[in-house]
Amino acid sequence: MRTTPIQAVRGMNDILPDDAPRWAFVERTLREWLDGYGYREIRMPIVEHTELFVRSIGEVTDIVEKEMYTFVDELNGERLTLRPEGTASCVRAALQHNLLYGTPQRLYYGGPMFRHERPQKGRYRQFHQIGVEALGFAGPDVDAEHIVMCARLWRMLGVDGLKLELNTLGSPQARVRYRARLVAYLERRYAELDEDSRRRLSTNPLRVLDSKNPALRGVIAEAPEFGEDLDDDSRAHFDRLQALVSASGVGFTLNPRLVRGLDYYNLTVTEWTSDRLGAQATVCAGGRYDGLIEQLGGKPQPACGFALGIERLILLLEQGGGAPAAAFPDAYLVHQGEAADRLAWQVCEQLRDHGLKVVLHCGGGGFKAQMKKADASGARYALIIGDDEAADGRLALKPLRQAGEQQRLALEQVAQILAARD
Repeated sequence: MRTTPIQAVRGMNDILPDDAPRWAFVERTLREWLDGYGYREIRMPIVEHTELFVRSIGEVTDIVEKEMYTFVDELNGERLTLRPEGTASCVRAALQHNLLYGTPQRLYYGGPMFRHERPQKGRYRQFHQIGVEALGFAGPDVDAEHIVMCARLWRMLGVDGLKLELNTLGSPQARVRYRARLVAYLERRYAELDEDSRRRLSTNPLRVLDSKNPALRGVIAEAPEFGEDLDDDSRAHFDRLQALVSASGVGFTLNPRLVRGLDYYNLTVTEWTSDRLGAQATVCAGGRYDGLIEQLGGKPQPACGFALGIERLILLLEQGGGAPAAAFPDAYLVHQGEAADRLAWQVCEQLRDHGLKVVLHCGGGGFKAQMKKADASGARYALIIGDDEAADGRLALKPLRQAGEQQRLALEQVAQILAARD
């Protein structure tokens, strides 16, 4: 009796060989980009104590309430969570290992994050991010650096059409003043709110402004704006940031409704969006979180960061034609006969010493069947070794992707032809 094949968990996708070159291209570009700005890599565990995210993201956020993959470790009873984002883990690691003692840190990390959301294009339950964090830097110059960095990355990847939105959430005191005005307004419009917004009204009313429910657009559009409650220092920080970004030549729009979904943000919040991704328009987002280090047990220090979604970047690359094609071998070596088999191994290794990509046929079969495998491999050439080639130490070279006659050549001649990839 045949058993039912096991499928991947819904919303957690395989990256297949034809897709992997796009991922590799993005990852190489990201590493080059981050090295160019002096950011150093840090790698954190995928599993953290649940309390880390409750304390940092906020107990009444959608992420903590609905989306985290949380479980109890049966060996010791600890509540653990698959990380839903990276900032809290990065700050935890910096504090645990005293990275912030006496010197600010420019750090980055990458890898999978996990949220139990409804899977759709551009939104998955396991998704991949690159996070960038500047810990210990005050002032709007680092905020501006992050924006300029992103603009450069889009150029490096060949991605266009991304739009930048900016807002400021001000100081904690400003947020308290604004929260009171917003709650009073929303209570007047209570009958128009959906169930989620009514629940948030008493816990986290700013999140109502981040609702994606189309029925609330009118309520959100007429809500009071944050700017009226800004203190002088917050306003000066935001004004200076805008001046720095404008001087760098990066265009932006101000969005007074931009609040982000995590409780730890203050002052600057940013989003890069695209109109080519449907409902999942945000490609990169972040901002300043000056209170988080103290919140997680460290001495008060400023901090700023952002994260970008790899899956969404790759979707944009595919749509714009900027994604690299799948990588194919330079040659596929077919062989038959005892002497030919011995020579084939040597030839493949010697060609790889020249930096060439060569696939050695394995599994036996006649020349006709092997040549079908060579053609299916995508290789530019087939290398053929039979009794005659093994006897005189020369190789038969047959073009597979262009017109040309089969030639019998010495190994060095073959290497030169294969190396001429144009």
